[in-house]
Amino acid sequence: MMNRVKSFTCVSCQAQYSSLPSTYACPACGGILDVVYDYGSIDGGRFVLALADNPDRSIWRYEELLPVAPGAARPKLRVGGTPIYRAPRLAEEIGLSGVFIKDDGVNPTASLKDRASAVAVAMALEAGAATISCSSTGNAASSCAGCAASVGLPAVIFVPERAPAGKLAQLRIFNAVVIRVRGSYRDAFRLSREAIGRYGWYNRNAAINPYMVEGKKTVSFEICEELGSALPDWVAVSVGDGCTVAGVWKGFRELHDIGAISRTPRILGVQAEGSNPITVSFRTGRPMQPGREDTIADSIAVGEPRNPVKAVNAVRDSGGTMIDVSDEEILSAMRLLGRTTGVFGEPAGVAGLAGLARAVREGIVDSSAGACAIVTGNGLKDIQAGIRAAGEPITIPPDIALLERELARVAPSVLS
Repeated sequence: MMNRVKSFTCVSCQAQYSSLPSTYACPACGGILDVVYDYGSIDGGRFVLALADNPDRSIWRYEELLPVAPGAARPKLRVGGTPIYRAPRLAEEIGLSGVFIKDDGVNPTASLKDRASAVAVAMALEAGAATISCSSTGNAASSCAGCAASVGLPAVIFVPERAPAGKLAQLRIFNAVVIRVRGSYRDAFRLSREAIGRYGWYNRNAAINPYMVEGKKTVSFEICEELGSALPDWVAVSVGDGCTVAGVWKGFRELHDIGAISRTPRILGVQAEGSNPITVSFRTGRPMQPGREDTIADSIAVGEPRNPVKAVNAVRDSGGTMIDVSDEEILSAMRLLGRTTGVFGEPAGVAGLAGLARAVREGIVDSSAGACAIVTGNGLKDIQAGIRAAGEPITIPPDIALLERELARVAPSVLS
């Protein structure tokens, strides 16, 4: 029996179901479902006090607001408990009173997606599934494969042809069956959906499975727990298919609903200019239309997102907004983050920070505000993008005169 899950509500037509339909979607309209808990039975004060006495630093410390049954089998990897850093030099450079960086790139497979995959694997084990599967631009795939490998659950993963080599290497190391689809993410998604339906694999696709939001919302639980009264005015997060930003907002909203926090931050959802169908929908108020997948940020290069309604609702409900950033702004944010904090984020991982910097420049976020940028993935996942952002190293023969000449040219301050 799932812990405290009350019902499932369709985010499109508001139909309610006492159990999850076998298709994971609303039988009435095909919409995405949301997990609803018995919030009235959860005392916010007691919830917070219990956390203080809990030595477990993983996402399972929040099991009272997770769908996994108490005592159920779970992945062996420690997911969650990632660091949050105060970044004064970064704040000064972008013109804010204060900035925090939540580094989710230190999760076991180096991305925030581990939070969703940990829940997915636990639910797959609870369902008695023999295989788990998903389609992904990279991070969800490697996190699914890694969490599955930790418990010996076979994984079949579908990725688009453009998936970076670092993420493919992770998948193969975790012994996943990797299907590299010639085409776009939407092509990989369609093939995975057909195969999952045919072979009965457990469906980890965040675009369909409502439990994935439940794992992702734990990043917000951690931000609230770690910052307490210093909870920022804004939280910036990159947006691909919409599941992550929906989870970020749901975490804040739930803690507010049970009385664990007195206020919630506004959400800044950030997409890449070359793949921004959710931002367009947010701005126009019209239903989302499929768009391009043309950005260096592969993890958010989603031309046909499956969670646009949840994403748009989340940002609107928070009182926040959405913004687009160029690939050059993303590369600049990679450099900025690295030199001011020592955190290496992949392109999609720093898109939230790039959007925060632009929002400050455009007056969307006031300079007196405090903010937190969630870094959703580690830069080692896409080394080519890192080199593109930072440039090649100095290469010279072992000659001190040549060394001094090059240092004078590129880094004169180190000679003084």
